[in-house]
Amino acid sequence: MRGAAPDSGTRPRPATRTRRHGTPARPPARRARPSLVLALIGAGAVAATATCWSDLTSVSGFTGALAWAGRLTGLLAGYACAVLLVLMARVPALDRGVGTDRLARWHATVGRHTIVLSVAHMLFAVAAHVARSGAGVLEGTAGLVLDGPAMLEATVALLLLTGIAVVSVRAVRRRMRYEIWHYLHFVTYGAVFLGFGHQLTGPDFAGSAVMSVFWYALYVSVVALLVWYRFLTPVRRALRHRLRVAGVRRESSSVVSVYLTGEHLDELGAEPGQFFRWRFLAPGMWWTANPYSLSAPANDRFLRITVKGVGDHSGALAGLRPGTRVWAEGPYGALTAARRRRPQVLLVGGGVGISPLRALFETLPGEVTLVYMARRDEELILRDELDAIAAARGATIHYTVDELTGSSGKRSVPLTGRALRTLIPGLAVHDVYLCGPAGMTVAARQALRRAGVPDRRIHVESFDF
Repeated sequence: MRGAAPDSGTRPRPATRTRRHGTPARPPARRARPSLVLALIGAGAVAATATCWSDLTSVSGFTGALAWAGRLTGLLAGYACAVLLVLMARVPALDRGVGTDRLARWHATVGRHTIVLSVAHMLFAVAAHVARSGAGVLEGTAGLVLDGPAMLEATVALLLLTGIAVVSVRAVRRRMRYEIWHYLHFVTYGAVFLGFGHQLTGPDFAGSAVMSVFWYALYVSVVALLVWYRFLTPVRRALRHRLRVAGVRRESSSVVSVYLTGEHLDELGAEPGQFFRWRFLAPGMWWTANPYSLSAPANDRFLRITVKGVGDHSGALAGLRPGTRVWAEGPYGALTAARRRRPQVLLVGGGVGISPLRALFETLPGEVTLVYMARRDEELILRDELDAIAAARGATIHYTVDELTGSSGKRSVPLTGRALRTLIPGLAVHDVYLCGPAGMTVAARQALRRAGVPDRRIHVESFDF
């Protein structure tokens, strides 16, 4: 181990209590319900297009229909841009209630719709202009782009959004470093800013003060959320908590645990199962922030993450020196006790995916069973801690490895519904928390469904966006 972890180098022990006597409990964190969020997004879309729909009965002729369709798709594209940014503003209530991975999927879906609506708006607007002017397609398009109100800015915005959409295609994204892909997305802010000026030139705003107020209020709110949660909050917390590396412990040949200390850690409000985006202010690492889960319950003395070295950033964690300053954005994620609905809980972890489950294994109330899967025996990390937790709370652990070496207490369990039902009696009435490599997670989820576990009680959160 490099440096000394808190508690004189000892590993975290199962907690017998979570608060000192007389310390008031933290109020429950606010969580937005996914169904409510979707309903609000739908209601906002209706409000954003209200004036356009009210004019539908006055539309006449083919050219009028093209112009009206251009208005509608333009309003929806502008509204989708605002939603696109809010979903990734890292608002705590959204993140805890909806979940980071689900927000990322919604963000990707809204992004695709934004591109489609923006292109449709451009085509309808050009077609209406050409039909009215009688000019040729090329001449009419050039005239509209160069002479139309804020049309040149809108064209640049569309090109920028299209470029971001291209680099977000899975086949392209896999060939790029995560950091480059991440920073390219900041271009979205410029594209939305350029598009906003164009939106206000439309007929829906020229004759409606209410519509203008709504649009300004929408975008000002979006900007406020972005500035507060994406930029000011990380700086404020970095100055408040002054996190630094306390020590690094090697758990296996490829996995390390990083211990971090700081000030006022009890104010972070991190729950077992959550993660932070960690920016280590060390050479070659300061310019990127990567998500790693807490692998032990947060306390007022230290935080801990356990990471497998699979890339440049994660591989460099083993070389961190004690005292290295750290910026942590978070906590994020909804893989917490708040998702639990049944007294019986099954945790299924694969490889280093045990990190958030280890914290949940110690703290989740009720009857908890852990199934820990790995390819080889040496990939079963944190075993001493898991065994101690199981003994302290009377819980059950099943270790399963693909390559058996004769070690006692381990077996090979295929990821099938029948095998899981045999291993876990009454599996269908459990809540299941699942975390591991993408292939294992997909297979486990399918097996759990076949075993009779409803999808609403299979709780998964992935960083593979």
